[in-house]
Amino acid sequence: MARFGTGARRIGRATTAPFRALRDRWRRWSWWRRALLALVLAAAVPVAALGSVFIAIRLHYSGEPSAEARTRGRDAVWLGHAWVDGRKTDADIAALARQLAGTGVRDLYVHTGPLEHDGSLPPSVHPRARWFTEAAHRALPGVRLQGWLGDEVKPERDALDLDDAPTRDRVTAAAGQVLDQGFDGVHFDMEPIRPGSAGWLTLLDQVRPVTAARGAKLSVAAPQIDPVPGLHTAGILLTGHGKWWDQEYFRATARRVDQIAVMTYDTSMPTQPLYGGYVAQQTELALEATPTDVDLLIGLPFFWDDKPGHHGDAETVPAAVRGVRLGLGRQDLGRADFGVALYVDFAATPENWAAYRQGWVDAS
Repeated sequence: MARFGTGARRIGRATTAPFRALRDRWRRWSWWRRALLALVLAAAVPVAALGSVFIAIRLHYSGEPSAEARTRGRDAVWLGHAWVDGRKTDADIAALARQLAGTGVRDLYVHTGPLEHDGSLPPSVHPRARWFTEAAHRALPGVRLQGWLGDEVKPERDALDLDDAPTRDRVTAAAGQVLDQGFDGVHFDMEPIRPGSAGWLTLLDQVRPVTAARGAKLSVAAPQIDPVPGLHTAGILLTGHGKWWDQEYFRATARRVDQIAVMTYDTSMPTQPLYGGYVAQQTELALEATPTDVDLLIGLPFFWDDKPGHHGDAETVPAAVRGVRLGLGRQDLGRADFGVALYVDFAATPENWAAYRQGWVDAS
């Protein structure tokens, strides 16, 4: 979940000033719009169709949320690496308990270590993991602690190769290491996994028996679902980046885990109504694809950034929460195994927490 500190995009050499101007204008377009334009052109649809797509997304934000669309006590928070590397103390655990009191948070995804590119997990990266699980279990009874493991993935990065069986074996062993530290589950965030990747599904099939045998949970962070059918294909062809999954691949992943959290941020949406409509649409698509016995969580942006892929003034917690409530009310209002996931603790502001409580926990 590389939201902070990612490298700058490498820019090729331009030979003329006009070429540079065109190149820069193209790159100021988000990958979302480039991929959508590619899809439109490939389908020989008028460019005016671009506008109709955004109108449809905006309409998902219309209406009033149901009073029953609120927390079910199955929410989650992503916690940074400081909790297991020695930077946090008992006082921080106590402060965390106060922060979570009266919320719907049941799961904590605790960054227990980036995997090595060969799939292994050096114990040295989480020297205080056992301290954390013991202290958090005492201070937060009823809250599940999940060790968050991840890495970048081939073919887009020269990193983790999930099509390699020995690599998958080492990742499986790493999952066992996390459980040995007292965690109640394992949370995978591996990016970017392209839809159709057999290695990813094989890994989940391999790890699920390990977690189940120990009464632990297996959860994953998942990309957004194609807001327009086929958009992931166009995006990969034009940008070289797998941003979305098709709904069927999302469904195939969800069937193999106990919990799936959609990373519904970094959307490039320029306004709050468009972002909220996009979140509502993602909520509906994910509800359609997730089995009813699997926990589904919709990710909320507990951070602020301003770049082509993420407009901080648009991607707000109030807009996201309203979108989640609208999508839940339209698609499956009675669903119990549903929540929101808050990314991320070290960037969250008091205003983020207040908006979550007001819009989702205390909603009426």
